[in-house]
Formats: sequence, structure tokens, C-alpha cells
Amino acid sequence: MTRIAICAPATPISHTVAEAVTELASREFPDLELAFHEQCFAEQGHFAGPDHVRLAALLECANDPGTAAVWFAKGGYGSNRIAREAIAELGTGAADKTFLGYSDCGFLLAGLYREGIGRPVHGPMPVDMRREGGEDAVRRALAWMSGSDDGLEPEIASAPVAAFNLMTLSSILGTSLMPDLGGHVVMVEEVAEHLYAIDRLLFHVTARLADARIAGLRLGQVTNVPENDRPFGSEPEEMARFWCERHGIPFLGRAEIGHSAANMIVPFGVAAGSTRS
Repeated sequence: MTRIAICAPATPISHTVAEAVTELASREFPDLELAFHEQCFAEQGHFAGPDHVRLAALLECANDPGTAAVWFAKGGYGSNRIAREAIAELGTGAADKTFLGYSDCGFLLAGLYREGIGRPVHGPMPVDMRREGGEDAVRRALAWMSGSDDGLEPEIASAPVAAFNLMTLSSILGTSLMPDLGGHVVMVEEVAEHLYAIDRLLFHVTARLADARIAGLRLGQVTNVPENDRPFGSEPEEMARFWCERHGIPFLGRAEIGHSAANMIVPFGVAAGSTRS
């Protein structure tokens, strides 16, 4: 049986979510044992417990030689506050683990990828059980951890790949968590930002990724966009094409990632035919 440790580096989940995910796993994936850390349910203001509590839980899960993967319970905001300290204290137990999540947990995925620790993977988290169609998203992540490639983003091709929330990637650029993405196809998605803010983020991100000499950019879903007091005048794909052209980055079309039940699996750094290298 494969043991999966689950912790919350940013914000908490409810026991109801954990129970629903556990029930689904036990019914359909009997080869997996899910171990929700009690820290997942801790609360201190916005966070799933104070920084030192979230850090300790992450290190306990990641350094445990008895677990095959660390599954991040939820994004939100907060994993950046503990990412550098966590990476500095990861031991040999973390070296071969899968680390699975997305959104704010991209801070951790980026840092792990930079340092060559484990296998960072963009994909659904337990909190997605709350979404419409969320069982399918959670099922996709569980299937990946059971050894299935069925949930892979379908256009992963010959170049190495990475996937991020746009705001998260913009915040990582220029910091000690930023990996070398030269030669990569970078996928980005966003949620709950005004169109003008998405345009601003694309301006910054494409400028820095051009310096990194990425192989191209793909745009995932842009969801829950708030209404502004006046129409912005262009849609996210138009913006992405505009800024990619301005900065000399190939725009490679759309990607099936985002804050929805359709969020697909993107293993960092791998290409078609080598998805578990």
C-alpha cells in the first residue's frame, strides 16, 4: 500500500473535506493510504496554524521515509512564508517523493524544482472536492499517485514543462525560490483577478521569462474574473498573445489547467514519454 501524507502549508481545510476525500480513496483506490495531518485543520487567522506549525507539519510529512508523496491540502496564501526554511531542512526522506498541489503551493513546487528535490507536480488538491465536479479532480490526483497517466495535461510534448498560478509566478520571479525555466514550456492560469490586473501580471511575467529564454507560454483557465467599472477591452488570450509577442516568447495556445475541476496534471520538468522521470 502506498502512503500519502497530506498537510496544509497555507490555509486549512475542513474535516468534512478530508472525510469525503478519504471515502473516495478507500472506495476507488484501495492501494492508497491517505494520512491527513492534524495540522490541516488548525486555524490562526488566515492560516492553517502559525508559520512554525505549518513548517513542522510539512517537514514531518516530507521527511517521513514511510510516505511516497506529500499532497498539499489547499492553497490560499501562506506557503511562501515557510518555503525557504522547509527546503533547507528537507532530508533524504524527501529526495524521491512526489509533491502535488497548485495555486499558492506553487511557491513550494518552484523551490523544490530549483533545488532538485523530489518530483514537483502541478495538480488537484483535496480542497477541490468542494467544487462542482470536484470528485473528478480529486480522482485525477489519486489516479496519478496510483501510477496512472490518464490525467496528464494532454498537450505535454517534447519540451520540459512547468505550471503556475500567474500571481504566484509573478511573486516568485527574482526570489531565491525561482527555478531555471530555460527551454521550458510554461503554463499559467489565474483566478479572481480583474482583467487589468491579469494584463499587468502578464507584462511582468513575460518580460522576466523572456530573459530566462523559455521555449514558450501556454495560457490556462482564467476564472471568476470580477467586473470592473468599465470594460477592459481585451480578453486574457489576447493579452497573452500581445505580451508574448512584445517580449519575443512563442505563444503556444491554451492549457488545461486552472482553478476548476478540469485542472490537469503537469509534472515539472518532464516531457511526453518520460512523465515519471
